[in-house]
Amino acid sequence: MFASKRGRIAAGVLAAGALLALSACSSGGGALDNSSTSSSSGDTVTIGSAAFGESEILMQIYGQALEANGVKVNLKPSIGQRDVYLKALQDGSIDLIPEYSGNLLQFYDKSSTDTSSDDVYAALSKALPSGFEVLDQAKAQDADSYNVTKEFSEKWGVKSLSDLSKVTEPLTVGANPEFGERPYGIPGLKSAYGVTATLKPISDSGGPLTVAALKNGDVQLADIYTTTPAIKDNGFVTLEDPKSLIAAQNIVPLINSKKASSTVKDVLNKVSAELTTEDLIDLNGKNQGASKTQPDALAKEWLSSHPIKK
Repeated sequence: MFASKRGRIAAGVLAAGALLALSACSSGGGALDNSSTSSSSGDTVTIGSAAFGESEILMQIYGQALEANGVKVNLKPSIGQRDVYLKALQDGSIDLIPEYSGNLLQFYDKSSTDTSSDDVYAALSKALPSGFEVLDQAKAQDADSYNVTKEFSEKWGVKSLSDLSKVTEPLTVGANPEFGERPYGIPGLKSAYGVTATLKPISDSGGPLTVAALKNGDVQLADIYTTTPAIKDNGFVTLEDPKSLIAAQNIVPLINSKKASSTVKDVLNKVSAELTTEDLIDLNGKNQGASKTQPDALAKEWLSSHPIKK
């Protein structure tokens, strides 16, 4: 997730900010061409990222893997919110971006009720506009998840969302403001599990403020993305979701079909076949703190352990 993350990534970016984001490049370019052109040249694949670390790491992995296999690559990191970078994909400013299957499906089909990885992927392939396609999805996921402290879990015997019905005290969920309307948010808790909860809006996408609110008891539950190292670092208990309230969020390359050559497809499908959720947790952890490793170096490290050859 998750700077804000994915769909997750809320709309509402000012037009001027969007233009600046598209023309700017953040750190982490490494050896790849990080120049910002108004459109992608014919033989170059321009890869973008959303404005958070995990997306930039994935952008670098895609880019370095393609470059190692003879594909010319240009990077445009930290473009911004989903509505902005999808417009960039539409107008040809970028050709490729790492995405999250469930939230991307909901962006294009708000009525979708699919939740499993396979069902979401199949529905997404049908929902995409003409000219876009998704390549193979990775096993790796970075999904919303409900988390409680170990103390809360032990006090009430709570290990799953179903168990929340045992809790007799009021429940408050710390999450982004849109969580109050998302089908897997406050409304979903009620409809799927019969659990009433109120929202404490915290606009950091499961980041430090949300983590602190959970640790301090300001909220009883927190929406934190599954690849966030803070879950393990703080001993939080991620509640199971037996009714599949939360849609799958597999990592998937979203690409302009004109740039989906056989080489590009082969390389990126091999990346997806290797990428795991545990990899993302490890990479995100190394991308934090004062001594954090930059996305380009992290991608190089990952690829050295997972060489991708077409």
